[in-house]
Amino acid sequence: MELKENSSAISVADGFYNTSFQNDSEEEVINKERLRNHSFRSSNLQNRNVVHTNPEDTHINIEDDQHKNKRDSVDEKTHFTGYLEKKYEDVCDFGKKHKTQIRYVIYGIFITAYLAIVITACVLNFHRALALFVLTVLAIFFTCWDFLMARYEDKIAEFFSPCERFLKEQWFWMKWVVWLALIAAIICWLIFDTAKQGTNQLISFGGLVMYVLLMLIFSKYPTRVAWRPVFWGIGMQVTLGLITLRTKVGFDVFNWLGRQIQIFLEYSDEGAKFVFGEKYIDHFFAFKVLPIVVFFSTVMSMLYHVGFMQWLIQKVGWIMQVTLGTSPVESLVAAGNIFVGQTESPLLVRPYLPYVTISELHSIMTAGFATIAGSVLGAYISFGVSASHLLTASVMSAPASLAISKLFWPETTIPQVTLKSSIKMEKGDSKNLLEAASQGASASILLVANIAVNLIAFLALLSFVDSGLSWLGNMFNYPQLNFEIICAYVFMPFSFMMGVDWEDSFIVGGLLGYKTFFNEFVAYERLSTLIHMREKRGPVYIGGVKQYMTIRSETIATYALCGFANFGSLGMVIGGLSKNNILRFFF
Repeated sequence: MELKENSSAISVADGFYNTSFQNDSEEEVINKERLRNHSFRSSNLQNRNVVHTNPEDTHINIEDDQHKNKRDSVDEKTHFTGYLEKKYEDVCDFGKKHKTQIRYVIYGIFITAYLAIVITACVLNFHRALALFVLTVLAIFFTCWDFLMARYEDKIAEFFSPCERFLKEQWFWMKWVVWLALIAAIICWLIFDTAKQGTNQLISFGGLVMYVLLMLIFSKYPTRVAWRPVFWGIGMQVTLGLITLRTKVGFDVFNWLGRQIQIFLEYSDEGAKFVFGEKYIDHFFAFKVLPIVVFFSTVMSMLYHVGFMQWLIQKVGWIMQVTLGTSPVESLVAAGNIFVGQTESPLLVRPYLPYVTISELHSIMTAGFATIAGSVLGAYISFGVSASHLLTASVMSAPASLAISKLFWPETTIPQVTLKSSIKMEKGDSKNLLEAASQGASASILLVANIAVNLIAFLALLSFVDSGLSWLGNMFNYPQLNFEIICAYVFMPFSFMMGVDWEDSFIVGGLLGYKTFFNEFVAYERLSTLIHMREKRGPVYIGGVKQYMTIRSETIATYALCGFANFGSLGMVIGGLSKNNILRFFF
């Protein structure tokens, strides 16, 4: 019975029950028990070697290993990131500490590379690289000049102070020597030039004297005219004209500049071709001329952003200020009018406008009427008008405008703004070069639209006026009466006194009428038609009416029409100055 009970317990412990164990012998039972104990010892040994056999326990241990590895990698990454941040901060601190030296090193590298390019180009072909060489020399000269004046202006003034004192002490008799020498030089030049060119130059000189006398007669204060700006302004205009038209070097320089401007303006054709198609030239003015205004406006805006235009205007204004003796504000505005329009140039010195005198304000407005903007210069060139003459006319009109302004409205008070080198010009609000280009293109929209609508309106109005005048003239058997003929008779004496041939003065008088009562675009469009007719060498007279002019008359007409002096521009200037609250300080 005891054996049976043990057998049953063993069988139950093994997980199954077998009644046959009841009949087994005692020896077999003992052997089976030994075998079971051995298996238990083996399983315990395996359990000690393999600690975890439960799947849940295995999963938990794997996650613990992952968290441990991740923690170790995060610690390594944090240590590596901290090391990089520390090195980056060290580099930034070094750059801030030595930023001036680093900037000089970078500038030095670029300048060295540029000079190497210039030297290489000159060695390969100096004639081909002459323009680059001249521009480089000028850039080096003005850079050194600005550096020396900024650092050692007081020392330079002190060094030349003995010469200045000597000139002041001896100027009383020296000025008479200078004026007599100048008058003698003018007389000799007139004699030789008249003998070489003819009497037309004498007529031009007489016309110049006539215009000066007319301004003196109608001057606000004839007895208080300061003649220094008058003579210097006219002298600079005559000198520029002689250099450009009478010397080979001057003619070649301005002719080269004119060609470069023409080449530069032709790049606008790519944009016009892309927008309007291959046949964009079929609509010449809309798709050829107006895109040039957009392109030029964009480039000017970029040049203003980099500061080149401000630098150039200050240099030209300083020259006129030193020679003519005009105030810094009016000198800078007159210089600015060479490149920008009459409503934009006063904004260059906006902070100082509330302090200008009435004479200075008159000079500002006169300079605006006497010159043309760089943005429309390209449009006139695209008409076929000489680029070199247009460029020369725009430059030489700046000092002449100050001369006429100071003759017509002399300065009777002391200008409040007398700064020389520290006067600041306003800059644009663009943050980078691309934004400046975009702003320049956007700003040209109003200008292009203004040009287009004005031409549409004025040409339509001109056609209507010509039709009415022809109807009125037909009653008196003169159906060819029109606006141009009336203006030709009115302005004929003035064009003749400019030096235009008598036969051509009638045509030039009509152009002056177009320019005065409409605008210079209409006049230049008519002048371009006359130039093309001369180039085609058609009949000079048809029905007793001359069809085109000589080259000399065309040149004089080009200079005479180069300006914004018309009634429409007068309204624009008044509106622009009033919009910017400038005129309220005077009226």
